[in-house]
Amino acid sequence: MTPWTRLAEVLAREKLDALVLSGLPNIRYLTGFTGSSALLLATRQGAVFFTDGRYRLQAAEQVQGAKVVVARGALVTALLFSVKRRRLRRLGFESRRANYDFYAALRAGLPGIRLRPTAGVIEQLRTVKSEDEIVALRRSVRLNSAVFEAGLRQVQVGRSEREVADRIEYLMRRRGGDGPAFETIVAAGLRSALPHAKPTHNLLKKNEFIIIDQGVILDGYSSDMTRTVALGGLGQRARRVYHVVLEAQLAAIAAVRPGIQAAEVDRQARMVLQKHGLEKNFVHSTGHGVGLEIHEPPRLGRREKTRLEAGMVITIEPGVYLEGLGGVRIEDMVLVTALGCEILTPTPKELRVL
Repeated sequence: MTPWTRLAEVLAREKLDALVLSGLPNIRYLTGFTGSSALLLATRQGAVFFTDGRYRLQAAEQVQGAKVVVARGALVTALLFSVKRRRLRRLGFESRRANYDFYAALRAGLPGIRLRPTAGVIEQLRTVKSEDEIVALRRSVRLNSAVFEAGLRQVQVGRSEREVADRIEYLMRRRGGDGPAFETIVAAGLRSALPHAKPTHNLLKKNEFIIIDQGVILDGYSSDMTRTVALGGLGQRARRVYHVVLEAQLAAIAAVRPGIQAAEVDRQARMVLQKHGLEKNFVHSTGHGVGLEIHEPPRLGRREKTRLEAGMVITIEPGVYLEGLGGVRIEDMVLVTALGCEILTPTPKELRVL
């Protein structure tokens, strides 16, 4: 079943005549368009794609499954004309993607038409990846891991976090990536206890943890990996924390299979940490989906009732963050398979002492 067919079923179920898409990742998912200016009107019978003159040739080459309209003025004006011409009465729009000005233009330009906010319609379709998407994600993961190995050469005493992060992002592009999927995290020493630390000009020192969290975009698809390394020797407590986090990550991965609730995968990681008295130091969810965006459904958190399905690609990334000592996070990308799961990330997870 194609995404268009699944979308038509959703529209019928929700009693919508059409859905207006303004989120570029969702438009790319349905049409293949990679530009920065587009709207999409998806009806049960077909779709119309709107862009401006800058993308005339690109749209002709890329857009599939929709009629292409190159607007002479504002895209929303062309969209309004198309909605009126089709005499649509119940129109959904992406409440999490549309800004207020866009909504106001719809409301003012479509009197008598019922506007209904929708959330996550296309994102839900995107949770289960196609075979082509899985191939693209595998390639992105492999590139990310290769860049990590090359980037480790920059992890030296006297280098700054910022220098290492910048070099990693340079290597992503140098080796063919579109760029980083998010700002690369390099956090050393006490700063490794900050889960989303931004790289600074602080210099790397011996006998400290260094968290490296990086992801690359390749042909539109993102990857995500975290490894924690040591620059020089570590004390017994620090090594214990590392091995506990690794145990928690492996327990969560072992739980991944079709039909399991996302919350149960999260719980498996927390049970290990709780056994070692470290659960309160795990301050984020266990993982999230990855695809055209670095954070996609499903989320693997305490209260997430979503059941995993074969074809989903998720991260498993428990972490422990201790003020005065530092932090440890280990993250892999995992494909849910018919019988369980497959770890996509090839990078080893044993503690590396550089």
